Amino acid sequence: MAMTTTDHHRTPAAPRAADDGRDALQQILDDAVAAGITGITLRVRDEHGAWTGAAGHGDWEGATGAPPIDGHVRIGSSTKTFIATLALSLVAEGRIALDDPVGPVLPDLELDPRVSLRMLLQHTSGIFNHTGEYYPDGSVVPGIPATTAGREWVEHRFDDHDPRDLARLALSRPARFEPGTDWSYSNTNYVIARLLVEALTGETVAAAMERRIISPLGLTGTLQPTTQTDVPAPHARAGFRIEEDGAQQIIDVTRQNPSWISSGGDMISTARDLQTFLRALMGGQLLPPALREEMLTPRPTPIPGSGYGLGVFVEDLGAHGTVVTHHGGAAGHGALMAITPDGSRVMTGTMNYVDDAGLSLAVPFQRLSQSLVRAVFAGEAPAQG
Repeated sequence: MAMTTTDHHRTPAAPRAADDGRDALQQILDDAVAAGITGITLRVRDEHGAWTGAAGHGDWEGATGAPPIDGHVRIGSSTKTFIATLALSLVAEGRIALDDPVGPVLPDLELDPRVSLRMLLQHTSGIFNHTGEYYPDGSVVPGIPATTAGREWVEHRFDDHDPRDLARLALSRPARFEPGTDWSYSNTNYVIARLLVEALTGETVAAAMERRIISPLGLTGTLQPTTQTDVPAPHARAGFRIEEDGAQQIIDVTRQNPSWISSGGDMISTARDLQTFLRALMGGQLLPPALREEMLTPRPTPIPGSGYGLGVFVEDLGAHGTVVTHHGGAAGHGALMAITPDGSRVMTGTMNYVDDAGLSLAVPFQRLSQSLVRAVFAGEAPAQG
């Protein structure tokens, strides 16, 4: 469904259920665990007040009890919302314009001169995805050994990957389409956005993130690790399943070097911090109104009812308005982020699970996020059975 540039001004109406819907939310969490997700936590703030819930365990062996409500997790692609906000803060300062070509700032990459910052943040550059391209006909063109590579990724999960090398690998492959002519999700767009931030500020992306977002908002549980391998306590454990000679083995991958995904998905945070960040972003604390409007102006995507702005999905809930989201997963850890444009209703959460090369939990993850968004922002009860 194509969305107009005014759709993002609509805020979902209050849920229709007579109660506050908390029992339905808990049921969805329980159902997610039954579908294979090891542990999940959720934070909701709406007209009924604040609520937290949890289900499952903090590890696949069931030995650690429920996952910590505000435990640290790798937030995967939810990182993109942070990186987009960081880049847009430089636009606000006049260091670059959204439609300026990126090439002159990063001449060593020899980018197509048509590629702009807007195209990077909105996934319309056409640049190959360095973690692999998936095509509608089911074919896959591999990039670096990402989590889909199974044992190879597990064995090399502590390797260092230079972001410029990731970008150069992607740029050495044929573009998916001409810049600005289509939409395709590519982690490499955000690796290049990171390099742009570093070139314009003279700082590492970690230092820029700390100074511009993390420290001002008091996000004490949020890190931009780049290559650091540890996740601060408390945290649930992330697992990865591999198979060899017919036998399965689960490897603890909580500790890993996230430079393979770089700023496309390397950050660590908590449900509480994610909520603080989203409310500040929608409340105008991080960007001026005009750039916030640009961020929330969606471009249609192949996903029904969902457009992509600048670092955020803008989902159309019909009569219930729109909701701004960006969930993420990263090899056994995941995050949920969703908020109304006016900030009156917000949902964040964390997940831990056992990943595998077949991405067997991708569908349960998608169903979970969709069910929670529909329940929190449209008042829909979960399906029975």
